[in-house]
Amino acid sequence: MLPALLELALVVVLFEAYRLGRLLARGDEPAAREHAEWVHRLEGVVHLPPEASVQALVPSDALLHLANVYYVSVHFPLMVVFLVWGYLFRPRAEYVWARNLLITLTGTALVVHILFPLAPPRMFPHWGFVDTMATFGPNAYAGASGAMVNQFAAMPSLHVGWAALIAYVVLRTGPRWLGAVAVTHVVVTVAVVVVTANHYWLDGIVALVLLAVATRVVRPAAGPLASPPARRARSAATPRR
Repeated sequence: MLPALLELALVVVLFEAYRLGRLLARGDEPAAREHAEWVHRLEGVVHLPPEASVQALVPSDALLHLANVYYVSVHFPLMVVFLVWGYLFRPRAEYVWARNLLITLTGTALVVHILFPLAPPRMFPHWGFVDTMATFGPNAYAGASGAMVNQFAAMPSLHVGWAALIAYVVLRTGPRWLGAVAVTHVVVTVAVVVVTANHYWLDGIVALVLLAVATRVVRPAAGPLASPPARRARSAATPRR
């Protein structure tokens, strides 16, 4: 019981430190809007599909509302479920590896939030974006709760980064069916952050780059993790005593 409580306390402290760090980084709206101009121009130079055009393809307001619900409701609770699953049902080494990946990715994302404040697309209606949260709800940035978040931390998208981390870990260590579910979550998350005008394509791309770096820095304690089929094959090849 004590190890579980200590693990819970560690994760809570780390997430709270991240949340407070984001709050400390808020407030530089002029720089955040200037950086948005840079990102908007860069995406045009490299010919990424305009996010506003993708948003306009959504055929109904009800789907935009559902996208908002997904954006607000799934991101953090799913990470909690992922950590609980890892702690309770996976080998200790796999859980620690995944937890440390999460700490590394989230910590580096916080550094980027501080160094590169970025206003999200929803703040630029003249580029063709609709603020779907304000228009269709639910709105995570309205009222008292909105005053407690940093709205200029679009770069990188931790919605995309956390989803990709979950998929990466589950594909390497979990059952195949769960890996397919995790990959689907990544695809849905990318679509959601774009059509809700909360992130640019580059926000997700940078998150994936940071995750790739984290996987090179954070190594499993006992070498590369085998996939479940590889572990089963190795087990079958080991003679019984």
